[in-house]
Amino acid sequence: MRILNKLTDYRDLKDMSRGALDFLCQDIREEIIRVVTKNGGHLASSLGAVELIVALLRQFNPLEDRIIFDVGHQAYAYKILTDRKDQFATLRQWGGISGFPKREESPCDHFNVGHSSTSLSAALGYCKARDIQNQKHHVVAVIGDGALLNGLSFEALNYTKDAHTKVIYILNDNKMSIGHRVGGFASHLAKLSSSQAYNSLKKYIKESCASIPQGQSIENVLAKFKDHIKSLVKPDNIFDELDINYWGPFDGHNIEEMETVLKMAKSYHKSVLIHVVTKKGKGLPCAEKHPDTYHGVPVNGFVKKTTGTSWSASATEVLCSMAEKDSRIVCLTAAMKNGTRLDEFALRFPDRFFDVGIAEEHMLTMAAGMAAGGLRPVVFIYSTFLQRAMDQLAHDIALQDLPVVIAVDRGGLVGEDGETHQGLFDIAWCKTIPNVNMLIPRDRIDLEKAFQFGLAHHKPTIIRYSRGIAPEAIIRHETTPALSPFQSEILMDGKEWTLIGMGATIDLCLKSRERAIEEGVPAPSVMDLRCAKPLDWTTLDKTLQKDNLVIILEEGYKFGGVGEAIASRSAEFAFKARVLPLGIPDLFVPHGTPAIQREYCGLTYQRVVNCYKEEAQRKSR
Repeated sequence: MRILNKLTDYRDLKDMSRGALDFLCQDIREEIIRVVTKNGGHLASSLGAVELIVALLRQFNPLEDRIIFDVGHQAYAYKILTDRKDQFATLRQWGGISGFPKREESPCDHFNVGHSSTSLSAALGYCKARDIQNQKHHVVAVIGDGALLNGLSFEALNYTKDAHTKVIYILNDNKMSIGHRVGGFASHLAKLSSSQAYNSLKKYIKESCASIPQGQSIENVLAKFKDHIKSLVKPDNIFDELDINYWGPFDGHNIEEMETVLKMAKSYHKSVLIHVVTKKGKGLPCAEKHPDTYHGVPVNGFVKKTTGTSWSASATEVLCSMAEKDSRIVCLTAAMKNGTRLDEFALRFPDRFFDVGIAEEHMLTMAAGMAAGGLRPVVFIYSTFLQRAMDQLAHDIALQDLPVVIAVDRGGLVGEDGETHQGLFDIAWCKTIPNVNMLIPRDRIDLEKAFQFGLAHHKPTIIRYSRGIAPEAIIRHETTPALSPFQSEILMDGKEWTLIGMGATIDLCLKSRERAIEEGVPAPSVMDLRCAKPLDWTTLDKTLQKDNLVIILEEGYKFGGVGEAIASRSAEFAFKARVLPLGIPDLFVPHGTPAIQREYCGLTYQRVVNCYKEEAQRKSR
């Protein structure tokens, strides 16, 4: 840390020698590894972009120029060098700095990100704002090769010519997204990145810049030798066809080379796409060898985890077992094979596994086509990424009443990734869509039943589960009658009040009951809703007709949630029960541990018990 400790911020980079810059990059990598392996975060991506970010900050002023990162997985070095070096140890912690660029956090962050493929569109928007207001700053979008494959990026590329503006796109090509990139455009990028013109172009640029007479601009040299440059960067590429000048590929770990190219791009009169080749995980041998494994590192990432099978892995186990018996079952994911733990399915059923890349909209419509064609598709997707394909869910799947199973992973509060990754919209949105069923299992037993039902049922079925370890069994009795997936279940009897939960909040219900008993409060009944749509009004109405308090606990937004629907039903029929929905309030939940986030949102067993005490006092007045 000998160089980094002496550095104030990016302004000090201007006067540093090449040797000092190399040491600085080493220091930055060591700091990223130190913090991320403790706090968790996106490791391999940020390690691969260090030299690129140093070059950017030597050529652009982040307070004046607009540097926009796509997703933000690669931006940790940028945070360190733009006024957050001393706060970097708080990365992803409650009250600390975010794992993603945030405008509220620094004037050097110009667009909030977290989801893929937004940077090019945002950059074009910034360019037009600049042009209309007669401003002169540069706009730079840094996008990874995986994110470039998404439809939103193509829409921006397609519009760049008609935008009639100057923008600089930097394609950071490490041959990866979260996992290995897929598709025909990935092959096109591979062809470009292996072009034999690379060394020739590098030599030509150095010779051209060295021969510039004093006072003559790089722009004039570029104009003079434009045809020669184009002849060197062939083969033909899609960017030139879109009237975006393609330059590259260049070595993204060579700061001097990157600075030369960036300086040229600043002076050039048209939009350019600079193709940069980097090594994901650079500087950490294990991350270089296994960049997908070290893409996202959990808290205390090198510490052995506790035993138990995650919800994601449990879902894959169930699906593999069912796929052995039914050849119609196919599985789809959008660049999340590792995150959703689908490696085993992909290995056992390679012809029935489809990773479509970062293309959630395409994935859901493709699943609809598969279902219409007679297959039984199962889509594995994080709740936060389902947001990107809500039209396809409503228009292409639900409207046609097609038998697609959607396994919604990471439903609820997810922790340190923060606002952009919380799985809090799915219940409120999905329960408004006709023809859709939504099951929320509390343990592995119900998870298996949910998949069995979804694959046998000829309607769209959503199965929602949370992040973390899946309980084997919660409150299971041999005498418990078999229930349909749509039936709610009374887990424990009580008196005077009832707690209703689903999925992850069942544990909160049970702990609230224990706390009530400890504090001398009557033990409540506990009900597992099991199904968010359709609601089991037969069971719910019996509870609502009692003269008591009913509290609904859900890790989803309170407004538009299941609790609100139950409260509305109770009011409509003038039932005796007082219904109190407890869910996520009307805000975006910051990054931190899930436990802190639940306390912040009021989802604690002490609050639940206090709600009963307040109701008892109200009734006694």
